[in-house]
Amino acid sequence: MAHTDPDAATALRRMVEGYQVSQAIHVAATLGIADLLADASLTSDELAAATRTHPPTLYRLLRALAAAAILHEQEGRRFELAPLGRALRSDGPDSIAGWAAFVGRPYYWEAWAGLLHSVQTGENAFQHVHGTDVWTYRSTHPEEGAIFDRAMTSLSRRSTAALLAACDFGRFETVIDVGGGNGALIAAVLAAHPAVRGVLFDQPHVVSAAAPLLARAGVADRCRTVGGSFFDSVPEGGDAYLLRAVIHDWDDEHAVRILARVGSALREGGRMLLVERVIAPPDEGRDAKFSDLNMLVGPGGRERTEAEFTRLLEASGLRLERVLDAGSFCIVEAAAA
Repeated sequence: MAHTDPDAATALRRMVEGYQVSQAIHVAATLGIADLLADASLTSDELAAATRTHPPTLYRLLRALAAAAILHEQEGRRFELAPLGRALRSDGPDSIAGWAAFVGRPYYWEAWAGLLHSVQTGENAFQHVHGTDVWTYRSTHPEEGAIFDRAMTSLSRRSTAALLAACDFGRFETVIDVGGGNGALIAAVLAAHPAVRGVLFDQPHVVSAAAPLLARAGVADRCRTVGGSFFDSVPEGGDAYLLRAVIHDWDDEHAVRILARVGSALREGGRMLLVERVIAPPDEGRDAKFSDLNMLVGPGGRERTEAEFTRLLEASGLRLERVLDAGSFCIVEAAAA
């Protein structure tokens, strides 16, 4: 009778217990530990005073994070950032601090407890656990909405450089960022292409907070903001419509509604640019496939293969032009059929 390799069993056990590491990182991100250690090492007592936490218990958290190679523990319970932990600094170009602060929030964490229900029924876990969809929940809990917005900005910042390298936005006159949040992505596009004009489109309460970011990026004079719902209408006149991580939030029925609405606003010869993960062949593409489970649990959408994007676009009166590699994401470029 074959036995499991003990090393394999240990590796699997650590994966099973991965939620422990995730929660520890979430707490460190919420407390801003990495920012406090940005310029110097500090003792656990100094960190406890700065974060108003229980000193002996904070030390237990910090030593665990050091054992996970996120921090480095020196003599005298003094800690500094390890190379891995530098990505938790909120000011770093590759920061995931906003994402780490979001994924451990109790309401979202609890939704993952409904994964078994989703697998058994095909239903959305968040709706099952909380009795409402994730968008309605955040609209009635503005503090959670703000944390989520920071998480999206954190992820967007990490992928923007690869996106700009993969796609020549300079070929467009007007880029309309649909569901663009606080404007971080459209600001980067316009900053890189001074001749391009932009429109930031999202829900009114979202775009109302975009002005400071657009001003800091020096693009406020070339970017107007428009509030609304992409289920109802989108601004006319763009020769490029950019949708980053929008379509994966929705099931096929809602995705077709969004795509058809945006497609009807395209100028002749215009392009739709979907920045999405694309599901890889079997045994490949771990990030996209676990992101797909995250869509199942949270908003109720899904990640898709290239063939599934092709069918979705065709159902929306569009055609797939090409798929560009943009690092951890792809750019699915489409045009009117």
